Amino acid sequence: MKRRAKTYTISAVAEQFELHPQTLRLYEREGLLKPSRSEGNTRLYTDTDLERLEIILSLTRDLGVNLAGVEIILNMREKMDAMQREFERFFDYLQSHVEEFSQFTESPPPEAGALVPINRINRPIPAKRRAVSGKSTR
Repeated sequence: MKRRAKTYTISAVAEQFELHPQTLRLYEREGLLKPSRSEGNTRLYTDTDLERLEIILSLTRDLGVNLAGVEIILNMREKMDAMQREFERFFDYLQSHVEEFSQFTESPPPEAGALVPINRINRPIPAKRRAVSGKSTR
């Protein structure tokens, strides 16, 4: 049996955070909050929604960020969280294959021969390219 998460109505959330319910509706219209709905179409806020609301209120009340700025900050936080999760998955992958990778440092397999470092060759820049890049032709 799936356990249902605790939810809160708009009036309970408004009272808890000392907001007018219309403010919560505005945040929803602006896409900052996305409460679920009951069968009777009542907004239902989860603990995750309340955590997000706390961030929104901190940004607007404490830091004076406008709603457009809040949207940008929240989107960036989501992207950073996704990048963090991706990094952790990659790190776990590396950790689980560390022995396999260490074999390459001891004796590279024959097919790894194609991966030879190439040193950059310092060649003079043709006069035509020097003129474009702004470097002296002398």
